[in-house]
Amino acid sequence: MTGYASAQHGAANTPTETEPRNAASSQLGLEIRSVNSRFLDLTFRLSEELRPFEPALRELLTAKLKRGKVEVRAFIESGSATAVSEPSPRLMQRLNTVQDSIKAWLPQAQALSVADILRLAASEQSGTRDWSQDVMPLAEKALKALLAARQREGERLATMLLERIGQLRALAEQAGPLVPQLVEQQRQRFLERWKEAMALTDGAVLPEAAQDRALTEATAFAIRIDVAEEITRLSSHLDELERLIKKGGEIGKRLDFLIQELHREANTLGSKSAALELTHISVDMKVLIEQMREQVQNIE
Repeated sequence: MTGYASAQHGAANTPTETEPRNAASSQLGLEIRSVNSRFLDLTFRLSEELRPFEPALRELLTAKLKRGKVEVRAFIESGSATAVSEPSPRLMQRLNTVQDSIKAWLPQAQALSVADILRLAASEQSGTRDWSQDVMPLAEKALKALLAARQREGERLATMLLERIGQLRALAEQAGPLVPQLVEQQRQRFLERWKEAMALTDGAVLPEAAQDRALTEATAFAIRIDVAEEITRLSSHLDELERLIKKGGEIGKRLDFLIQELHREANTLGSKSAALELTHISVDMKVLIEQMREQVQNIE
């Protein structure tokens, strides 16, 4: 199921003798995005200093999520949009030494610019903060928000599925009375044909025998087109679907199986169809079941 959650944790750097007194505060940010997928697919986009936390983050998510293409992004922002990190004296001395050493070997090397030094200063300050005590609590907070978002979507999906179940029940109720009508129509059709055949035989065949044969053919036809069993199984699957949806929990795979069974019964109903009305009902059922299948694949 789809969902999005984010959380931030900010902390001000404590100035030291080697750090600037106006060091900007740094902030840890974490985002979790989830889109529909039949299986659990985790992707991590972590800044370099947060990569050691990937195994713990993976374990946390796999314990709570069963399906979805999930992307986790964690980053550290140093200072606000308008803050400028002032390089520490130690950093300036180190950069000067390194630059002199490089120029001794590569006289044509370009000197460091102010922008280069400020960028290195920001990188140095972001690395001075230890986030080991903050990453996992922040991830748990974001995951809790994501689960709440997915639950809200799940409630909407449950409402939609229950509506489709009601529509399938209505179609099944329409199909039930059609079968006896078709059998009776076919019986009358057989009798008319046998009467026509009797007229051509000039009494060579007894009327009773002709009528018995017509009734036998009508009975065989009734057995061939009887969909009562399919409608009964379809209703049973719909009852189980409704029960599972109202129960909740990890029901995605069971719903997948039931949707496959519904599709099988709708196909059989269509193959036994002896009237245009039953064909239309079968097609309408397949459309509804396919709509349900697309959504069920996203439910845990």
